[in-house]
Amino acid sequence: MPFDIKKIQKKGQETEQWLEKEFKNIRTGMATPSLLDPVMVESYGAHMPVSQVASISSDDPRSISVVPWDSSMIKPIEKAITMANLGVSVVVNDKGVRVIFPELTTDRRKDFVKIASTKLEEARVTLRKGRDEAIGDVQKMEKEGGMGKDDVFRAKGDIQKVVDATNKKLEEMFKKKEIDVMK
Repeated sequence: MPFDIKKIQKKGQETEQWLEKEFKNIRTGMATPSLLDPVMVESYGAHMPVSQVASISSDDPRSISVVPWDSSMIKPIEKAITMANLGVSVVVNDKGVRVIFPELTTDRRKDFVKIASTKLEEARVTLRKGRDEAIGDVQKMEKEGGMGKDDVFRAKGDIQKVVDATNKKLEEMFKKKEIDVMK
């Protein structure tokens, strides 16, 4: 019975998607609406992402406009962004909230690269755990007599190829993010 490689492939795709999402939350030199994704606003007794109570758009490379659909949400949005501790200035106007991001210093950029590096390592660890689980499944199948030695060797090789390809993609994502942050 051959080993189903789809499980480790799915784990690799999930890891790539997770890292991509994490990298979007790391600031580059430009202010993007996705930087406010982790901010939760109290709206009518429930906590919701800012994007579900307002429209968010980039005004220029260093500022974002948050225009709530209900003007009574301006104060809660201001409070939520301030409490999120993003290191930004928040200015309230009659239309909504303007979020101003300070210019990044070289030290701050290096800190963001370190954060990205930490996220990359977390993704690698997750992928290694997936590889170890898949190899464990192969060894279990071998012990139960479901696979021969050649099949086990081939399955382990296939698993490692998937892991290597995914690691290469993760590394490329990191290098791209590093370039974005440092420029």
